[in-house]
Amino acid sequence: MLPVVTAPEMQKADMAAIELLHIGETRLMELAGHECLRIIREHLQMDSFSGISFLVVCGKGNNGGDGFVLARHLLNLEASVDLVLLYPKTELQGINHDGLSILETYREHTTNLRIFTSSDEALPCVAETSYDVLIDAITGTGLRLTKPGTELPSPLCEGIELINTLHENTGALTIAIDIPSGLDATTGLSSAPSVMADVTVTMAFLKRGFYLNDGPGCCGEVHVAEISIPRFLLDSPSCQMIDQAFASEQFSLRDPASAKHTNGKVLIIAGSQTDNASMAGAVILSARAAMKTGAGYICVCLPISLANTIHLAIPEAVVIGRDIATILEKACWADVILIGCGLGRDQNSINLVRKLLTCSEITEKKLILDADALYAISSTGLSEALSKCKNALLTPHYGEFSRLSDIPVELIAADPVETAQQFAGNYGVTILLKGNPTVIAGKDGTTLLNTSGTEALGTAGSGDVLSGMIAALAAKGGDLFNTAAAAAWFHGRAGDLASDIASLVSSGMVVDTIQQAIEEIFAREE
Repeated sequence: MLPVVTAPEMQKADMAAIELLHIGETRLMELAGHECLRIIREHLQMDSFSGISFLVVCGKGNNGGDGFVLARHLLNLEASVDLVLLYPKTELQGINHDGLSILETYREHTTNLRIFTSSDEALPCVAETSYDVLIDAITGTGLRLTKPGTELPSPLCEGIELINTLHENTGALTIAIDIPSGLDATTGLSSAPSVMADVTVTMAFLKRGFYLNDGPGCCGEVHVAEISIPRFLLDSPSCQMIDQAFASEQFSLRDPASAKHTNGKVLIIAGSQTDNASMAGAVILSARAAMKTGAGYICVCLPISLANTIHLAIPEAVVIGRDIATILEKACWADVILIGCGLGRDQNSINLVRKLLTCSEITEKKLILDADALYAISSTGLSEALSKCKNALLTPHYGEFSRLSDIPVELIAADPVETAQQFAGNYGVTILLKGNPTVIAGKDGTTLLNTSGTEALGTAGSGDVLSGMIAALAAKGGDLFNTAAAAAWFHGRAGDLASDIASLVSSGMVVDTIQQAIEEIFAREE
């Protein structure tokens, strides 16, 4: 899995490369510029840039220095380059000053380079030039924002507006070096304005801000450039990105000699029926998802009046009613217990959850608390409800998490990673916070992010499917943290596959594509 770092973590790794490994800043900058060139060539599928016109807009920091190096490499491949300096040369220091001096010497030997010493000077010529590619080398990861929409000072603002205006008017490909200028690398908050990139070539590691708040809209397609900052220089990355290799590692294939009892036993306590409503669908979705993900044996606990409905939809499932003694007997049998999908929010349902969470047969198992179980917990009091749980996973969306934590949804959305990490640590549980990205936070501070899937998964029952998938993977022996992360990846991939075959995606269609998503991975490995 790839690390996803904050700006301070990146700065620390950068300094460690220079001070501990003695990789000089000049070498790092050369590698950054050359890697940008490599990725641009791959993206454009060109060996030579003869006849291709680039506009490179540079700030005064190291991001601008990366732009100088890239401009030189572009010239070496016969590109036409217009370089816009947002600050006077006198404000450039060290290697940045040297990088510009090299380009000034280049200008004596080629007509393919024009250097403008301000955006105002550049505007008349830029307006008459048709650019193929726009390069953003303005602010880098050093920008810190405390609120969205912060106005940047001149001349940063003018440089960003120049790139965005040309992008909008001409459709020229916009490539950001390291990070789109105006974006906070840690929080994903963006300034007014900020660069809207088609491609971001980021140095060494993914940045957390790419996936939070305005990050996804600013970054476009993200590529990681290898610039000789090794991963061991990160003490412990705050987050990692789930990938298919990790997901496949958490999925244990069945032994040819195995039986149903050895492939995971899942107890699902869910569903409800009143005189006016039924939520049997939530049970069906979660149980079917558990079956499709490979669980060997599933027992469903729900109002016994729904038994025939469940038998028709999932003939493989055993059905029991709501008698506490029977539930606890099955809890002893189960490898994993899932509580909450469509359970209802009436007082009887709340009392059932409260009662179950006082029983060691429940609390000492791998326990997944979802949907209406989270509602019952929030109305009971977190410390009391979770105090006996030895190994619990909570799977809220932002609204449910707000109810649990008393944190406004806006603040959760602003920094879902930190809020999930703090909650998990405070209450000794694992949190799967649904969203884009989905955040999986362990009680030890370990955090994973998942970005698989599409907006098509924003449909009723999608969370029930995910909970069933987690239950199946955990029942087969995995720990809740890793299996929750893997299930989130498989769930997203199943959503992708479902959206490929229909314009409108139902949760039932996602269930139907789970097995395809799993088989796809193992087919690739073969």
